Amino acid sequence: MAMSLSASDLEIINQCLKGDMGQFEVLIERYKKLIFNTAYRMMGNKEEAEDVSQEAFIRIYNSLSKYNPEFKFATWALRITTNLCLDHLRKRKGETVPIDEQYDLGDGKLTPEEEYIRKEKQKLVQNAISKLPDKYKEFLIMFHHRNLSYQEIMDITGESLTIVKNRLYRARQMLKESLMNTERESEKYAMPGN
Repeated sequence: MAMSLSASDLEIINQCLKGDMGQFEVLIERYKKLIFNTAYRMMGNKEEAEDVSQEAFIRIYNSLSKYNPEFKFATWALRITTNLCLDHLRKRKGETVPIDEQYDLGDGKLTPEEEYIRKEKQKLVQNAISKLPDKYKEFLIMFHHRNLSYQEIMDITGESLTIVKNRLYRARQMLKESLMNTERESEKYAMPGN
């Protein structure tokens, strides 16, 4: 039976659980961009993000019977994706993970010099984020790049509100410190006579 794209996630999941696994394609179409973007932000490159996204959908497919409809499907799917990303990052054992530019945020009204400065600042911030410990980086990405609420982050990570707020605060402090150190270093080298 063909299910319309306007069917709710729960209706589609119920059809899948009744044996019509072809309906899973609708969920993939609906969430592939969200899953990929999350994986890309956490993994830092397209190939790994594609691998993690495929693995996430396989895991989601195999776990449909465990889905709890009290939570939004997107939140549940993001939790699976985030956990997979963290597993992959742990396997790297200490490699730094660059978070590349994903969107060109330029509005076209900047001069070439302003655009260059904006991109350089963006690179500095992304580089600083990539050097954060995973447990802080993941919260920063979920809150600032994915625009998830505290509640959604709690649902995805299974952490309490206190831990979510503390990790976000600590991540911002570490990021600020790192950027200030970078700025001091660049000023030191920009001094006349050096």
